[in-house]
Amino acid sequence: MTTTSNGTAPRLAVAAASASGARSEKALSLTDLRDLVKGGAIDTVLLAVPDLQGRLKGKRYDADHFLKRVAHHGAEMCAYVLATDAEMSPADGFKLTSWDSGYQDLSVQPALGTLRVVPWLPRTAIVLGDAVHHDGTPIDVAPRQILHQQLTRLSRHGLQAKAGIETELTIYQGTYAEAERAGYQGLRPVTMDNLDYALDHDPACDRFFRRLQRALAGAGMPVEAIKTEAGPGQVEVTFPYGPALTACDRHLLFKHAVRTLGTRSGLAPTFMAAPETGWANGLHLHVSLWSKALSQLHAPDNEYELSQIGRNAIAGLLAGLPELGPFYAPNVNSYKRFTPGSFAPTMLHWGHDNRTCAVRVVGHGEGLHLEIRVPGADANPYLALAAVLATIDYGIEQQLALGPEAAGNAYSGGGTPVPPTLADALTAFQESALVHSAFGTEVVEHYAHLARLELDHQQRLVTDAERQRWLARA
Repeated sequence: MTTTSNGTAPRLAVAAASASGARSEKALSLTDLRDLVKGGAIDTVLLAVPDLQGRLKGKRYDADHFLKRVAHHGAEMCAYVLATDAEMSPADGFKLTSWDSGYQDLSVQPALGTLRVVPWLPRTAIVLGDAVHHDGTPIDVAPRQILHQQLTRLSRHGLQAKAGIETELTIYQGTYAEAERAGYQGLRPVTMDNLDYALDHDPACDRFFRRLQRALAGAGMPVEAIKTEAGPGQVEVTFPYGPALTACDRHLLFKHAVRTLGTRSGLAPTFMAAPETGWANGLHLHVSLWSKALSQLHAPDNEYELSQIGRNAIAGLLAGLPELGPFYAPNVNSYKRFTPGSFAPTMLHWGHDNRTCAVRVVGHGEGLHLEIRVPGADANPYLALAAVLATIDYGIEQQLALGPEAAGNAYSGGGTPVPPTLADALTAFQESALVHSAFGTEVVEHYAHLARLELDHQQRLVTDAERQRWLARA
């Protein structure tokens, strides 16, 4: 917990995170919300906290109660929303909360700049919340706060980050409940053909895409593009560029919309990194660096060449990303995406407009930016982007020299590999001086414990693949 020079705790430092992105044209002021409530257009407000897995957790409030009590005073939630596994199982070993501490509450302060109507839910608005201690100081392990801290560190160099998120997902026929009743066997993707860049979609897909597009636009989060991909049932959605924190906030709302509208359409979308053997869903982060409204990635005298800051930033990414696996590949399944020829990188290389590289340099002039292709679709966007910014900061701080770019197929060259398993990634994460310096021991221990929970869960499971391979052979 940080304190000011006079020893008093800074109240709600996380509020700066909410202010770092401009209010969307569809974001609401409290006056707007009061008018909508008075007119009967809104009767429910969701207060949502991004959890460790990158999902929205929180409470539904009567809109009048939210305006009278919650908007300015905040709310309470059990601290385990930031200290649990994917199944929301209470687990010992987290410092934030446990059975020994009685699973106490934390406070949630609405980030009012994120308040907006969500058209995919009737008469409902949503606002993201920042998790704080009862004295108002930020909870350091909260994903939104972790990203805010990295944005603050980057500002030491006079730099601000902008980001655009491009994510892939796989859509199956039938609902999540139907998939569970079938034991997740015999799942059928909505499409089986290679529909990469296709424009002749079947009616079911077209209806879903249109519903999603309209809903997101109505929430002030218009997509840039939706396209079907090469994999069965695979779709890619790209969002416009903007402030880094805002990009992550909107990504979580997007995932909420996808799941909600998918269920209503009789579909089961998944953001698993590898939903089937040989399939791969990525979360590509498009990142640029700015100072006084000027891009800092291209050379002053050549809009196609990298600046020294750009070269240092890429060198930092290549040096640091192998040590931050739990932030961009958080599950055992995440590492099954990293296979040659999958368009998911297996080695840490960089190159101009080269999709086999982990870091792809794209565009020119003010549009020149870095596409980081390592994170999977299952990554928490706040953590994945925080990992990217921490390594960029490291490269700039240390003025790391950038080696030559990959020529041709980066899968066939040598170099530093992406961690092959979660266990390998966890070891590198815990032992990394860079990670401890950038995030602090409390954050490292918290997310290392989360990774151990995932490893322990997987180690006990007997899978269909094991039975298929060994039932008659053991």
